[in-house]
Amino acid sequence: MAIYIALLRGINVGGHKIIKMQDLQRMFEQLGLQQVKTYIQSGNVLFESDASAEQLRLQIQQEITAVFGFDVPVVLRTHTELAAIVASSPFDANQQQVGENIYVALLADTPTEEGKQRLLACSSEVDDYRLQDSEVYIYCRQSVRKSMFSNNLLEKKLGVAATSRNWQTMNKLLSLAAGMEERKS
Repeated sequence: MAIYIALLRGINVGGHKIIKMQDLQRMFEQLGLQQVKTYIQSGNVLFESDASAEQLRLQIQQEITAVFGFDVPVVLRTHTELAAIVASSPFDANQQQVGENIYVALLADTPTEEGKQRLLACSSEVDDYRLQDSEVYIYCRQSVRKSMFSNNLLEKKLGVAATSRNWQTMNKLLSLAAGMEERKS
């Protein structure tokens, strides 16, 4: 079975699309997914399954709509993909230590070249955007509070759904997935 990380976009933010993690975990378990774990309130769910990523993504999105009454975009990555994303950071170790200034946007699809160019044109003295495959690495040089970075900006420029996590969360998700992998052995 593969270990997946489901990253939900826009739940529990500003009092909108509220989902309790225990309810979300129960929903995933009722779908027949194994070893379900949630991490923090922003909608990170780790689980095991033999199903394909696309099948799972659609199934999870449909079930969230049915159970909670609203649409939530879901981005899935496997443990292996997440490890590659973290290992491929274009930012150096010093930048990575200030983890609240680095974000990774996980894209639902690969953007077009035009979309990539629109986003790269937003790089500035404040924000540094780097695209790799279906991820955008964002370095907020001063602070995320002074940054223009947002999911809405990414989706508008790239034309694809995105959900973002800070560098610390990405590393914690990787650690949790690695722990699940070790228990399988």
